[in-house]
Parts: sequence; structure tokens; C-alpha cells
Amino acid sequence: ISPMSLTMMNGLLIKNSSPPVLLHQVTKTAQLDTFNFQSCFMQGVFARFPEILFIHRTYNPRGKVLYTFLVDGPRVQLEGHLARAVYFAIPTKEDAEGLAQMFQVFKKFNPAWERVCTILVDPYFLPLPTLAMEFPTAEVLLSAFHICKFLQGKFYQLSLEQPVERVLLTSLQSTMCSATAGNLRKLHALMSNCIPPAKLPELHAHCLLNDRIWLAHRWRSQTESSHYFHSLEVTTRILSQFFGTTPSEKQGLASLFRYMQQNSGDKGSFNVGLNPQDSLTPSDTSPESPEMEQLVESLIQHSLNAICTAPAAQLCLGEFAVVQKSTHLIGSGSEKMNIQILEDTHKVQPQPPASCSCYFNQAFHLPCRHILAMLSARHQVLQPDMLPDQWATGCATGLDNILGSKWNETLDKHLAVTHLTEEVGRLLQYCSKEEFERRYSTLRELADSWIGPYEQVQL
Repeated sequence: ISPMSLTMMNGLLIKNSSPPVLLHQVTKTAQLDTFNFQSCFMQGVFARFPEILFIHRTYNPRGKVLYTFLVDGPRVQLEGHLARAVYFAIPTKEDAEGLAQMFQVFKKFNPAWERVCTILVDPYFLPLPTLAMEFPTAEVLLSAFHICKFLQGKFYQLSLEQPVERVLLTSLQSTMCSATAGNLRKLHALMSNCIPPAKLPELHAHCLLNDRIWLAHRWRSQTESSHYFHSLEVTTRILSQFFGTTPSEKQGLASLFRYMQQNSGDKGSFNVGLNPQDSLTPSDTSPESPEMEQLVESLIQHSLNAICTAPAAQLCLGEFAVVQKSTHLIGSGSEKMNIQILEDTHKVQPQPPASCSCYFNQAFHLPCRHILAMLSARHQVLQPDMLPDQWATGCATGLDNILGSKWNETLDKHLAVTHLTEEVGRLLQYCSKEEFERRYSTLRELADSWIGPYEQVQL
């Protein structure tokens, strides 16, 4: 065991009366190649509730994946952040050999593995043969939580009309919290009617009609289902926040275990119902602890100061001050998301280099309040590839020169016209047929009186 490993785990093990059951690491380079960890407490939890194993995967920017094993099922009544986590592992590779080695190490230190009856995985989990080989008596099923997150993401990616998207998300929420055969058939029929036929196969809607998947979840009441989904939402968000935001696996794990050590006594429950946008709508979700909010804010501020030049950081921190006062993320997809802060609504392109339709980002090419709101909602920090080279540390000089050189009156007018056009289009699109005719006629008269009927104006 390397000294770094012992240092990284020391905080987590302080409250344990005995050493960890397992701390296995192979490091060939400066990066982490293989990692497995389980404390005595985690082993005891698994030995007590081995029947249903829930596997969640978290990728970091370098492509390495953290496997988190959690216990599940009717008998599990544990509360608190990551209380149901019983094993952490990073395989050398996500191939048959690497995963087989990971599962074999897990089984070596957990004799109760033979009592595993069901393993719950996500829809993207491809190495099912390896899992079936290592756990021959266990049934492998898709988890209700991962199906919900999968469908939610697909609904956003399709960029449907807002009323249609809202109906689908609401139906998904109610169905997941009451997964009866009738509710599942209704959701399946709704998807078939609302989603373009060419896109429907991507959603794997047949999963909704596989009753075996839902039998493993149906024992929960509606209140218990809401509690269950929200608890997993918080757990997976924490994993993404710490491991999924840094290229360094060692740094990500150190941050994760430090958080676990600081919150190991937290037994608070999450009693808010499932909202398909929980991970995307801070103002609509249950209040997170002040410590969590302060941690996210401090991490974002630290990343701004570390990556940006002093003038750029000064501008962005001013933007972030607005985010801390009022933030609302009103919709999301893989390609874009809508951010609303105070009275403004803008479109954010999350993929690096992140961009936004607001004037601040268009003029300065810096992370604006809307991009920072997105990072805050996702519990992420600024990454170097989200910033243009001219703003990187050590490049720019003075703030006054930068502000003077970036002002563009033409761009300012262009953005104003663009925003007005989008707003007029939205008002025309989402209204009744009679209201549309009335608004369109008024707009036609305005255009003719301004430019003149002698020149045809296309609306």
C-alpha cells in the first residue's frame, strides 16, 4: 500500500475501530490504475443486506470509472449521504478482464456475495456476461432509478415543445413513484404518441413493459419511492461532484473520502418527492445543507481564481455573486440548457468551450452567470478547456484595457434583436389558434406601418 493511499484514507478511517477490510491499489504511473476499497463498517452493512446489490458508475474527465456498490431492497432502512455504499472500485479497464478482477476481489473479501439474489444496473451497462459469470445465481435487472434518469435525459435531448416535454416529465415522475402495470402502460402509450417514431427506438420504451424490472421496485409505497429516488439522486450527485469533475482519480477520491469523513454522522433523511429535474433545478429541489452549498460555491470560486487571469476572475466572480442570490435552471438537454436568473433567460451550450447567448459571454468569451449557474446546479467547477486561451492565467494584463477593447455596439444591437425575435416567436408559438391570428395580424400591421406595404416583410 502506498503512503499516498494511507494518507488519503486516514480521514475516513478515523472513526473506525479497526483497519479497513480492503485497501488494494496498483499504481504504475502518476495516475491511479486500479483501486478497491471497503471499510469494516461497509463490509458489515453488506453482510447484513446482501440480497440486492445496486451498481452505479461515475466517469471522470480522463475516462476512468468509479464503481460504487450500494445495498438495496425492502430491509434497507439506512439514512444519510452514501450510507448504503458498501464498496468502491476503479477497474484497470472496463473490459471483461478488468471487471472480472474487480468482482473477484470484491467476492474475496465479502463471503456474503453468495447470497446476492438481484443486481441492479443502468441501461448502458454492457459487460453483462462478465457479471453473470461472476454472480451465476443472481438475476441482473435494470434499476428503476437508472431508467428514470435515462428517460429524463432522452426527453431533454429530443428538444420537444415545452408543453409536450412537461407532460412527459410529469408522467414519468408519477409513474416512477407508483410503478403499477397500468401506469407503466399509460406512460408507454404517451411516449408512443408524443415522440417522433424515428426517435422512439432510442428510448428503449419496451423496458416499461418488462414487469420483472418493476417487481423489484413495486414493494415501495409512493412516499417511500419519492424518498428512495431523491436519496439516490443526492448520492449520485455527490459522486459526480467529487470524482466526476477532476481528471485526477487520486484527487477525486481524496475529496470524496474527505467528504464522507466529515459527514459520516449525518443521519438526516430526504423526504421530498421525486422531481425529474431535481438535479437541474436548485430552486425547486429540497434545500441542501448550508455546508454543501458553501462547499460548491467555494470550489467554483477556487477554480475561477486558479484557471483565470486576475481580470477575468474579477469579472466572473461578479457574475457568480448574482448566481448565489438567485438561480433557476428551467430545462436541460445534452446539447443545450435554459438558464433563468432574475428576469433574464438565456441558452447555455455546456460542452467545452461553454458558451451562452447573453451579452457578457458573447462580448468577453468568459463564463457568465448563466454558465456558472449551470456549474453550480451540477455541482461542478470550471475546467481549463471551458476558457479561451487569452483568458488563461498569465496571459492578460489589465481589466480596463480588456473592457475597452471588448465593447461592441453592433454586437449589443444584434443580441437585443435576437432576444426580441426569440421572445416574439415564443409568444406566437404557445397560444391558441385565435390568439395566434390576432397577434400575427397586429405584427403584420406594425411591420407594414414601419417599413411600408410597398416592401413585403417576411415575418
